[in-house]
Amino acid sequence: MKLLAIDTTEDSCSVALGVDDEMLWRFEIAPRRHSELVLPMVDAVLAEAGLAVQQLDALAFSRGPGSFTGVRIATGVTQGIALGADLPVAPVSTLAALAQGAWRTHGATDVLSALDARMGEIYWANCRLQHGVMAVEGEERVGKADLTPGSSGGACWGVGSGWAVYGDLLGRSTGIAAPRVLGGQRIHARDVASLGLAALLAGQTVAAEKALPVYVRDNVAEKPLHS
Repeated sequence: MKLLAIDTTEDSCSVALGVDDEMLWRFEIAPRRHSELVLPMVDAVLAEAGLAVQQLDALAFSRGPGSFTGVRIATGVTQGIALGADLPVAPVSTLAALAQGAWRTHGATDVLSALDARMGEIYWANCRLQHGVMAVEGEERVGKADLTPGSSGGACWGVGSGWAVYGDLLGRSTGIAAPRVLGGQRIHARDVASLGLAALLAGQTVAAEKALPVYVRDNVAEKPLHS
């Protein structure tokens, strides 16, 4: 299986290429430079693997929730590549991708992923390991950090920028504390790729025109995406 994954959700920009059991990637922390960097990163990993886009089996992208601008960039780039090469797409939850990174780096199997949503709010979801990949349990939500429900137990980890900004509030409301807090962990395209490959194998991809962003806040996802 050959899958290209893209993430531009936060201040980092990353692209990963999964080819069977191998993973190639590019990752850079570059606020407001996503549009400038993402396509050269795509070209770089494809060149390193000696592949053309038409040889891929699918694409994956971080479909939100997160920065409206960042999510739209990843969506637009992915749609453009997929339409041009007639490839299916696996939209991946940013919160599940965060949790996947925590499992990859720390072996966390129970995670409360939280992204800073500004205005004193966070995007959050509970995620657990299922069949080797992290999956969102219940719904992805947006709300005040101090109103986030408690965690599911002492083994739960807190991951994402929401923890970096609202760590004290989240700690009090969930009971999650250091060293099980990874506030500095960012979404990485290699974790998006892992989740995308799992979706591809499970037959859970969509056509490019149906690969839409998920914003969570204010039902923005129901509005049409314009380039």
